[in-house]
Amino acid sequence: MPSHFYLTIRFLNPAFHGRKDGGEPEWPPSPMRMFQALVAAAHRTDATLFVSVLEWLENLYPPIILAPVGVLSNGYRLSVPNNAMDIVARAWSRGNYSNSGDANPATHRTMKTVRPTYLLGGDAVHYLWSLTDLPTDEICSYVENLANLAHHVVALGWGIDMVVGHGAVVSDEEAKALPGERWLPGAGGSGLRVPVPGTLEDLCRRYDGFINRLGPDGFTAPPPLSVYRNVVYRRSTDPAPRPFAAFSLLKLDASGFRAFDATRQALTVAGMLRGASKKAAKKCSREDLIDHFILGHGEEKGSLNHKPVGPQRFAYLPLPTIEARGEGKARVVGSIRRVVITSFGNGCEDKIKWAQRALSGMELMDEKTGELVALLSLIPSNEKIVRHYVQSAAAWSTVTPVVLPGFDDPKHLRRRLDKGVETEEQKRLLERLDERIDGLLRKAIRQAGFSDDLANRAALEWRKVGFLPGVDLADRYGVPDHLKKFPRYHVRVQWRDAHGNPVELPGPICIGGGRFYGVGLFVADRENQ
Repeated sequence: MPSHFYLTIRFLNPAFHGRKDGGEPEWPPSPMRMFQALVAAAHRTDATLFVSVLEWLENLYPPIILAPVGVLSNGYRLSVPNNAMDIVARAWSRGNYSNSGDANPATHRTMKTVRPTYLLGGDAVHYLWSLTDLPTDEICSYVENLANLAHHVVALGWGIDMVVGHGAVVSDEEAKALPGERWLPGAGGSGLRVPVPGTLEDLCRRYDGFINRLGPDGFTAPPPLSVYRNVVYRRSTDPAPRPFAAFSLLKLDASGFRAFDATRQALTVAGMLRGASKKAAKKCSREDLIDHFILGHGEEKGSLNHKPVGPQRFAYLPLPTIEARGEGKARVVGSIRRVVITSFGNGCEDKIKWAQRALSGMELMDEKTGELVALLSLIPSNEKIVRHYVQSAAAWSTVTPVVLPGFDDPKHLRRRLDKGVETEEQKRLLERLDERIDGLLRKAIRQAGFSDDLANRAALEWRKVGFLPGVDLADRYGVPDHLKKFPRYHVRVQWRDAHGNPVELPGPICIGGGRFYGVGLFVADRENQ
């Protein structure tokens, strides 16, 4: 039966002051912090007893972290020394021992803003490692010693972040029942330090350097900590960042952008990009990609019944330009000058890298006339316009409408409204229509690969008119023929966690029918989150 070992750190005051590299707020506390706290606890007892235990721990795969929701506070101000004691020392060496001027340490202070992360919905952080089905006696001994060592941990983060430690072995069911948001390692998201083989030795070397920093030859700075690695963590409810290849659309002589109308030609651009991908695959002898990944066909060759392949395929997303116009530099949605190829399925990184290599320099051909109309040119993933569609944000608004995965009025409630009804009946019918549309939008979110938690908690708005300037009426956009019977709406979504706090998700985000061709495409809307 699967079992897990966990170390729990319970904060006595629900606040955490730790920072990542570069001074950025860190949440959850990194596994490296937990490891350093254990090393410090070992030195307060008998370090020699725990060397093999800590070496075993630094060789394990990074743990799953379960933590309360962390919210960055507005902060408070502290008066702190400004590291100017060399000035005080020089005054004392001159025989100035007065309590004023340079000789007084209290005059060398500065104000510092401190912004701790406050814990909501709990005070405990759990670090969870999976054990083998039948752990050996040696491993059981390591786990027991680590559990005992956890009781000697006193702080995590700053010295004021006082904690109580605990360790135990739990079953798979008990591990799943542990409270808190579940952060998974190596899945895209926030980078956290984790120990690696050699970290314990490096920590001891740095500690010895700190103890012996003052010697006969003066001050010697302790060596920096260097034996560790950064591992990306994300919440289990968050989608992993999607790989993508971005291209600009140029004129055939590459003299400038080739623009396409976002309302009437977006679907055409997606179709031409799909055709160019097929041509590139033939040119590179990658026919194995054509049916499944490029065309999205799951049926056997020769079959007349189309069978979709699910998310494991290319999605072709034409990107309307986001322009700053007017005196207030308002964001306005313009014409299409760039495209992105991505996939809504996992494990497609190698296919996206192939697209980056193979499609740059390919020409787009009008499928009706056979005329060449544009040239693809690879652009960086952090290009200014592309960044609007792939950055992390809590609020997103559509630049092309979402096609609902079903009819929004199957019981013909609008007919009853058109005939005229009493005020209360009218209110009730409108509420039923809203509930139907709301349910279909959340269904579209799930179909696009987002978790049930994200779909259920999202704050949704919808209407026929766009939420951003420059966006046309929803019904004016081209959609695939088989989707024309379904209603379409412009949508604004604000992602929320269980406590109603904003949750930032990375793009690209595209939901609803036709999402593999850029219908239902969202742009980050930070001004409204």
